Amino acid sequence: MNKKTSLYLLVSLTMVFAGCSTRGYGAYRSTNFSPAQTYSSDSNNYHSSPSRKTYSHPTMRPYVVRGIKYYPSVVSVGDNFNGTASWYGPNFHGKLTSNGETYNMWDMTAAHKTLPMNTIVKVTNRRNGKTTVVRVNDRGPFVDNRIIDLSKAAASKINMIGTGTAPVTLEVLGFAGKGTKRTPVTKQELDKELKNSPKIMDMDNFSLQIGSFSKIEGALKTQEKFDNTDGYHTIIKDVQTQKGRMFKVVLSGFKSEQEARDYKALGKFQHAFILRED
Repeated sequence: MNKKTSLYLLVSLTMVFAGCSTRGYGAYRSTNFSPAQTYSSDSNNYHSSPSRKTYSHPTMRPYVVRGIKYYPSVVSVGDNFNGTASWYGPNFHGKLTSNGETYNMWDMTAAHKTLPMNTIVKVTNRRNGKTTVVRVNDRGPFVDNRIIDLSKAAASKINMIGTGTAPVTLEVLGFAGKGTKRTPVTKQELDKELKNSPKIMDMDNFSLQIGSFSKIEGALKTQEKFDNTDGYHTIIKDVQTQKGRMFKVVLSGFKSEQEARDYKALGKFQHAFILRED
């Protein structure tokens, strides 16, 4: 066995036995627009973008781990996923999670590769029928056949500490609000936390810039020409730059960065690029 093969096996075994956390994989911050004025094709006046009942966090950005790019997913309440659960504990206790919290193995939390941060998930151990509720606050596990990494407390609730892994079903219950750092434990707490939760984590704040003009007339023509292209709508953003006032035309309504990238790859708009508002 050569040195390269030996090193690969050592790294692989270390990942399997040491757990799967994203400590060190920082969040990517989003691009900001300024100022936040728009001109919509269904109005004759400038107006602020309508507020949306959505969740936005820097860790919703795609990230790369060992050459693989992961895209946070768009999910709805009631969505179900099957896979293998693992758990992580003492080796990561007290260290930072991907969303900046301090990992506490006695909290009811979990790591998931793509579920939006603060997603509340019901986890059912398919071997024994036991269930637990966790809040996603970390990224992982980065092992191909695993779907979620539970805290030690959560793993204990479904009796999988001894086995290390278990076949599970995940059910999306809802989405905790911004700033939530505690998983609701009782049914009363859960009902209260999720009472006003959106039914879908709709990340529709991605846009594709398709033109930029120094005069509003050019922007208006472009907006009118391409509005409702493939179901996406055009918006004109009035932006003050170092070069002066610019009117940028964007296609809006993409539900994820992956969707925007896929559409950009079609090549319908030369020099187009993706924007995102927080």
